[in-house]
Amino acid sequence: MDAIVDARVLVSCPGRNFVTLKVTTADGVVGWGDATLNGRELAVAAYLKEHVAPLLIGRDPARIEDMWNYLFRGVYWRKGPVTMTAIAAVDMALWDIKGKVAGLPVYQLLGGAARDAVLVYTHASGVDVPSLLDDIAAVKQRGFKAIRAQAAVPGVEGTYGVRHGAYYEPANATLPQEQSWSTEAYLAFAPTYLGKVREAFGFDFHLLHDVHHRLTPMEAARFGRSVEDLKLFWMEDPTPADNQESFRLIRSHTTTPIAVGEVLSSIWDMQTLISEQLIDYIRMSVTHAGGITHMKKVFSFAELYQVRSGSHGPSDISPIGQAAAIHLDMAIPNFGIQEYMGYPDLVAEVFHGGPTYADGYLHPCETPGLGIDYDEHAAARFEYSPKYLPVARRLDGTVHDW
Repeated sequence: MDAIVDARVLVSCPGRNFVTLKVTTADGVVGWGDATLNGRELAVAAYLKEHVAPLLIGRDPARIEDMWNYLFRGVYWRKGPVTMTAIAAVDMALWDIKGKVAGLPVYQLLGGAARDAVLVYTHASGVDVPSLLDDIAAVKQRGFKAIRAQAAVPGVEGTYGVRHGAYYEPANATLPQEQSWSTEAYLAFAPTYLGKVREAFGFDFHLLHDVHHRLTPMEAARFGRSVEDLKLFWMEDPTPADNQESFRLIRSHTTTPIAVGEVLSSIWDMQTLISEQLIDYIRMSVTHAGGITHMKKVFSFAELYQVRSGSHGPSDISPIGQAAAIHLDMAIPNFGIQEYMGYPDLVAEVFHGGPTYADGYLHPCETPGLGIDYDEHAAARFEYSPKYLPVARRLDGTVHDW
């Protein structure tokens, strides 16, 4: 395989900001990688442009494992979301090139299909219980078999996960919005509206809920116990995962399954959670956790402890990152579920191809590589637009986990 001759970073905003890496070999094969980190896009773009891209020139794109270790172990400053997202972009691009040269979709290079399709869940939300129930009904009409439900807590401005429009985008201001939050109001309301969802629609679909890091371990244990009869597929990120040991307390008080990891970026961030079986699903994403090469190792480690995948996949990860996730989902034995939100119409003007949705499942593209093309001319029409994620404050003004 011919050496890499060019590596360029492209930033565009077709409805939302995306950072894309383009890697080109001497014989003209192009590989695409996703380097999008919502709210910190330009930090990754600069890391790639100034510190990583120059290192790629002249190297063999076929040596994916060596390149991953070169970019991770070959620098003193390891890990963290910026570094791992940059490495992920390179890793995806090299897998894309390898698939194109081999004439195979990437999942075939990872061992072939371990399933026929990828079960996905999507989001439903409402400003109150009736609007949430209406949204769930509409989502079920589209064939989804797994649905995440979120409703605005009465009197609380900063409820996570409630969209205003067709797509949920929390990064929506040139400076961070400061939103109010009441844990007490949430704990009183969330089990109630989740119960109304089950009353209205029954138990013939998977019901998920995102706590979004907002509870202490004991609060999370109380919440998990309060919804056990509702048989949630999972409660997501019940408490910040910085202290992995804290999940032992939650685990000891509830049988509600736990999903964790969308803000984590390395296997070491998950080591105790997995090996002590303190969680049921890993939420780390291919885009933010070092790419296909690293995530396959994370999932292989998790397989030993009967922990399954539940990869983060909102629409602030580009279609390239989503495609990479689906290829990996297809190949691993301990797949659980994949997040899927879809994209604003403008995104299709820039990103072409990728997996297709049908009746609750995503099917990978059979085109060699990742199966995504990027239209640079179209992307040039959409200039970067600075956006920040919100900040949460408790009712007394204390900064809280968002």
